[in-house]
Amino acid sequence: MEPVIVVGAGPVGLALALALTRHAVPVVVLDETDGQEEPRPARTVVLRPDTAAFAARLGCADALSGTGARWSAWRTMRRRRLLERVAFGDDASPLHLPQHALTRALRTALTGEPLAQVVSGSRLAAVEQDAKGVSAQTRGDNGTWWRGSYLVGCDGPRSTVRKLLDVRFPGRTAVERHAVATLRTELPWPGEALLHRSPARHGGGRVSEVSARPLPGGVWRLDWLLPPGRDLVTPDALVARIRDSLAGWATEAADGPGDEGGTPGGRGHTGLVPPYELLDTGVHTVHHRLARTWRRGRAFLAGDAAHLLGALGTQGLDEGLRDAENLAWKLGLAWHHGATETLLDSYQVERRGAVAARLRATDSALPLLRDGGAVRWRTVLPGAARGRSTLLTDGHLGRGPLGGAPSYAGTPLAAPAGLPGEATVGTLPGAPVVEVPVTASDGSSVGLRDRLGRGLLVVLVAPGTGVWDRRHWQSAGLMPRLSEAVAALPMRAEVLVTEAYPGAAAHTVLVVRPDGHVVAALSGVRPDELAACADAVRGGAPGDGVRRPAADGTAGESGDRPDGAPAEPSGDAAPVDPPGSSVLHSESD
Repeated sequence: MEPVIVVGAGPVGLALALALTRHAVPVVVLDETDGQEEPRPARTVVLRPDTAAFAARLGCADALSGTGARWSAWRTMRRRRLLERVAFGDDASPLHLPQHALTRALRTALTGEPLAQVVSGSRLAAVEQDAKGVSAQTRGDNGTWWRGSYLVGCDGPRSTVRKLLDVRFPGRTAVERHAVATLRTELPWPGEALLHRSPARHGGGRVSEVSARPLPGGVWRLDWLLPPGRDLVTPDALVARIRDSLAGWATEAADGPGDEGGTPGGRGHTGLVPPYELLDTGVHTVHHRLARTWRRGRAFLAGDAAHLLGALGTQGLDEGLRDAENLAWKLGLAWHHGATETLLDSYQVERRGAVAARLRATDSALPLLRDGGAVRWRTVLPGAARGRSTLLTDGHLGRGPLGGAPSYAGTPLAAPAGLPGEATVGTLPGAPVVEVPVTASDGSSVGLRDRLGRGLLVVLVAPGTGVWDRRHWQSAGLMPRLSEAVAALPMRAEVLVTEAYPGAAAHTVLVVRPDGHVVAALSGVRPDELAACADAVRGGAPGDGVRRPAADGTAGESGDRPDGAPAEPSGDAAPVDPPGSSVLHSESD
């Protein structure tokens, strides 16, 4: 079997390569650069708890804790009024760190992997496929032909892979623009991030907005929303924004909170600017685009090659890392055991569907939040009863339709409907599993997320086991039957025990995919139903002629095409985007 070829050595490509090696799959990473990324303090990323945990499982935990900052709280202000303050525990806070630090940590972890080969200075020139694999031609100092079982394009917004596969990339250009500065200073809210809408010292305009997010060492990243247009941001104008923001916050902190009718700049404004050291500046332009198909035969797209997003506080890298986690275990199954078209198609159905939903939610919210209320709230988001600032907070914190971890309710890998003994818990099938403490078969006590990525997880809810010696509970009650049933499953699986799970009764058994999404909850040990869940996660056995319905209700036969080439998903005609989705159809590539 040939290795999987990953094109691109950014965070998504490196994370995918690392995740594949965890499934004992050899990888070749084709890196067009020399492997030396220029440190840019103004280029930072925010990871949600699920994507930060994914990066930690890949071997980056120490680097992330050393270079990243977890916020103690998030503040949302309008003019001089505090609208909301969200306090965090260590596990719930987003992780904010420089992007080059994340890339370096992933590259360092990959360097120690014997199954991985990173080839610098390799520019992709051609991709060819046949029934058994993919061939990729590179140019440069390491120019040659590479042979692989599958190929994944993680090569960014201008993806060569996407263009060679002739995949359209429609969407919107310059949805938002932000002036960015990274500086070392002291702000009145140490360790807390801030979103300040309509700050008085910036004119109090209805779309005026600045955010401040802390990094380690007293460093902050500040982002100012720029008005529509392509006006240049001069150095003098940027310095003026920095001074205005710092002086305004210092004055407001000294004066105490005011109300929305307060005097611009605060009572007794002195205009004093706290000392600061400017480290880096830039202008960040947000585009919204979505590739029409994410799979052509044995070739896939992931990360910025497949989608661009980022308005209203959403984070594109979050979605790219979720792409990598979703695709890695599926290619692992395909590499070791073969794969049905259902399994390979499910990557596009799940991930493209999730990102499309995120883009539609953002596109619906933009007129309300950026056009000054030209449309009514309930018209934009029917059934919603929250204010505009709360919606913005959700986008920045990774909650709700703008930023929450996706649920794959329409996945083609769902367990059979009407499964005997199916139980109800606080997590619906297809949704991300809740983090709870678990005990592994070796007696170690860890978080449930720490065991993801190793195969299928079978979690028994058994109150009281925490006070038992492992020698006793492993051979008592349901455990022998459960262990025997799990050992007979057609894919790698691990038994875990937890004291409690939200909404679950005692002796409930949860089946969890390698990427942390719930397959089903069963009442007690049911070997036949466990086997059905495992078969569903695999998309059926390779060569069984079964193709499960996709999310849009279409179905087809598995196997190769008559001409011998690998069968492809229905591509452009498959996950049809709803009519009127301007985000997805306004421009061609």
